Formats: sequence, structure tokens, C-alpha cells
Amino acid sequence: MPYAYDDQNIFAKILRGEIPKDTVLETEHSLAFRDINPQAPAHVLVIPKGPYVTFDHFALEASVEEIVDYTRTIGAVCKMMGVQPGEGGAGYRTLSNAGDDAVQEVPHLHVHILAGRPLGPMLLPARN
Repeated sequence: MPYAYDDQNIFAKILRGEIPKDTVLETEHSLAFRDINPQAPAHVLVIPKGPYVTFDHFALEASVEEIVDYTRTIGAVCKMMGVQPGEGGAGYRTLSNAGDDAVQEVPHLHVHILAGRPLGPMLLPARN
């Protein structure tokens, strides 16, 4: 089944200017802004401006220009945050949830960049 984009999701409304945001960086194809419910001292969301639901949807259907812009925006935000391990930062985690099993809450591709404290293991061990 092809992806169906819901243009009433919160990120679509943010992109249209219907909901305020705390912008970190905006480019031709991407928008980065601070999360309103941060899970770490530094928590920034990066979204493409196009109507993509998940990372695989974006990777398979976005233009080369959109993919390069989005990837570079994520890198630029990490640099702005000062979290790049190769540049003396303490590190960061990027996270993108897709679908029900991953508990994706907003049906618009978004990458969380989390930093500013030790983040612990990525997943808890599975319970049998």
C-alpha cells in the first residue's frame, strides 16, 4: 500500500505557519526546530518540507536535492549544537520512528537529535 500523507498533521501545520516553532535552521527543503517536550537538554527535530511519512518513504521518493539538503541540515544542526564527537563534542543520538511498532506519533518524517547528557542504551533488552 502506498503512503498516504495527512496534511493536517502537526508538522504540516508548523510548515504552513499555523503553529509557532522555535527555529534552529531553515533551508530550501528542510526545517529544524526545538522540541516542545525535550527528552534531553538538547532536543531538535529536523523535518523535510515535502510530504513524506517515514524515512523509507523519503529515501525512495524524494528528489536528490531534497535528500542532500535534509542530510546536510542534520549535519549542520549537530555542528551548531556543538555535539559532534569528531569536533570535541560529547556526542548525540539521532532517532526516527516509523509506523506503529516504533510508536510514530506524527505521520511526517522527522529525525530527533538528542544530546547534552548520557543517553543510555538505545533499547531495553527484550522481555520473553
